Amino acid sequence: MRPSFHPRMVNGPFDDPSLFIPFFFEKRAIIFDAGEMYSLSARDMLKISHVFVTHTHIDHFAGFDRLLRLFLGREKKLHVYGPEGFLKNVEGKLAGYSWNLVRNYTNQFAFQVTEVRSGHTISREYPCRNRFHPTGKTTELPFDGILLREPALSVSAIILDHSIPCLGFSIKERFHVNIIKESLAGLGLEVGPWLREFKEALFNRCDPDSEFEVKFGKENRKKFVLGDLAEQIAIVSPGQKITYVTDVVYSSSNSEKIVGFAKDSDHLFIEAAFLEEERDMARQKYHLTARQAGHIAGRAQVRQFTLFHFSPRYVGMEHILEEEARKAYLRQLSVVSR
Repeated sequence: MRPSFHPRMVNGPFDDPSLFIPFFFEKRAIIFDAGEMYSLSARDMLKISHVFVTHTHIDHFAGFDRLLRLFLGREKKLHVYGPEGFLKNVEGKLAGYSWNLVRNYTNQFAFQVTEVRSGHTISREYPCRNRFHPTGKTTELPFDGILLREPALSVSAIILDHSIPCLGFSIKERFHVNIIKESLAGLGLEVGPWLREFKEALFNRCDPDSEFEVKFGKENRKKFVLGDLAEQIAIVSPGQKITYVTDVVYSSSNSEKIVGFAKDSDHLFIEAAFLEEERDMARQKYHLTARQAGHIAGRAQVRQFTLFHFSPRYVGMEHILEEEARKAYLRQLSVVSR
């Protein structure tokens, strides 16, 4: 099955954290963390619709300025999420520049910024044409763990401890629709934007007996019964789940939260700043060791995991961190399977 999400770390394991997740068949992406991201092309960055920031230490937030620079002057709303204090942090970033000429812009670029707290979220909009001063009312909503709900997917968050609140994120499909290209060809159809409409019809539980029109090429149109078309060109399977966790101290509270949150993920991206022999240093700096990361991944029974955010002291020793985590992961999997 070809996955809908194609996550990749923007930088190497010793550099600023940032996980870029483009969507297959769509010119769209989301990103977890906004560390420095000069290795990400402008073309890819312009696909980003939502930015989820774990916390505002500079290595997780420095890329905000590049996003601002790139999206400035474009017709777009960029949704940005972060932990307690995030609205003040974003306002501080925006206040660092002079905006006296933006009143002449014709586009409607704006940031929609949401701060996540334990029981609720607080959102404000910052339009470019208003010199990025907030407009309208501040919106406060109950927080039930879900930050983004769409017919096909959702993005969830948990609040973890890094001596300050730090968010963990997970993106999950409701179910996965895999398109059989050979069947498309057999029906005389081509891959195109209509496939997104087709998938949305399935996610929205449209009547399978309803008519569905396929538009492709310049003027090509064909009509099908939705259920019949789905049987011929689609295979429906359980949805993909990707979880991202970084900058957390190893504690019973954090580990229990992460295990439950990451449970059965297809891919867990988890930090491993230190080796286990330096676990006291890890605790002082509120980070995980490789062994602790592997242990958590095993308990959560994730299908695969990727380590990142290594301390610079381990340059050239990546394989040692990965081996320590792998052993802990396999050991814990064997315990869980008994």
